[in-house]
Amino acid sequence: MSQFFSAAKRLPALLLPRHHLSTSALSTSSSLPDGATPATAASGLPFLNCRRRKKLRKKLQSPRVAPIQRDAVRRLPDFEAVVRLDAALRFISRTKCYLSRLPGHCIPLADAGKLHRELGFPRGRKVSRFAARHPLLLHLPRLPPDSKPLLAFTPLMDSLIAEELVLMDAMESTRVTTVRKLLMMSAGRRIPLAKLHHCRLLFGLSDDFRDRVHKYPDYFRVAVDPKDGRHVLELVEWDPALAVSALERDFVPDEARVRRTFKFPIRHGKALPLQEDDERRLNSLTTLPLVSPYSDCSGLQPWTVEAEKYRVGVIHEFLSLTLEKRAWIHHIVEFKEEFNLTKHTYPMLLKQPRAFYLAGTEMNWAVFLKDAYREDGTLIEKDPQVLFNEKLQHYALTESESGEGVS
Repeated sequence: MSQFFSAAKRLPALLLPRHHLSTSALSTSSSLPDGATPATAASGLPFLNCRRRKKLRKKLQSPRVAPIQRDAVRRLPDFEAVVRLDAALRFISRTKCYLSRLPGHCIPLADAGKLHRELGFPRGRKVSRFAARHPLLLHLPRLPPDSKPLLAFTPLMDSLIAEELVLMDAMESTRVTTVRKLLMMSAGRRIPLAKLHHCRLLFGLSDDFRDRVHKYPDYFRVAVDPKDGRHVLELVEWDPALAVSALERDFVPDEARVRRTFKFPIRHGKALPLQEDDERRLNSLTTLPLVSPYSDCSGLQPWTVEAEKYRVGVIHEFLSLTLEKRAWIHHIVEFKEEFNLTKHTYPMLLKQPRAFYLAGTEMNWAVFLKDAYREDGTLIEKDPQVLFNEKLQHYALTESESGEGVS
């Protein structure tokens, strides 16, 4: 009996009322308490009464918590950890973007508490508690001393913002090339500027990129869509030198690697008895040739193997153009009209487990380009902006100037 009570005490804080639970972003989802994962939460089911057991089981089956990789054997913990780290830094990332556009890089604390969506903290929570997690980057000064507190950058954060602006200017030509390649892949060679601005962090674009495009009239043209009045960015001139995908550059010289990485199975009748090796050889016949994401797909039938090759190539090239060779699904869906993607993107990606890895939950999951990562979940080649982001993350996860960090 004593063992039962000692085991019950070791349960995560699942028995507490909801208002006692903190919502650390390091947890798998905001639906679970700090440090709790679906696995540890499920281990507490036998110790709960029937009502709470039913409630917890329903919560564990929620798309907010249920992993997108349903097969536990195929889950890669290092890639899942990258997704959890993104969630942990959501507040500081959004706050940096928001405050950096304000004069003085500060905002009254009372006003900041109303901007839960813009600053990236749960609604109804105190923004001061989240700011206290990043003491090297954020503080709550009173200017003058008898006034109401502000949410502001520390001098260290101000210096990091200035450093990033210099980096943005240095990498501008590279970002222009990235946008040109995106336009060359898109249908009609045009993309709404609002979509590029929404995904600017994904490609390392500056906040004022919509203004900077006017510096390149030989590459871009800004027009107004007569259908909805949106400003769209159009490609002025096609550059054949840029119409070479990462697949063509890295994979085509090694056909065996392509056959190992991609799989486009073809349907065959059940009456055709095939051994596993024979079926693999039959499927490999449809792997090559690949379809370039820069080719004209207007003549492809939607459900053919060639159309699927094209969509796989588009997503592969899209991820290769990102800073960290990965993207959240809502970033990919943002360009579904431009890239002719269908509602079957998820099952299509599942059929290419050697090329892509899906991490996160069913409600919000990310796609990784596996060839760009080592087995431990670190990037093989890092953009200068990625190196800067890692330095910012180090300061964000450090609790004090002495260097004590969160584990």
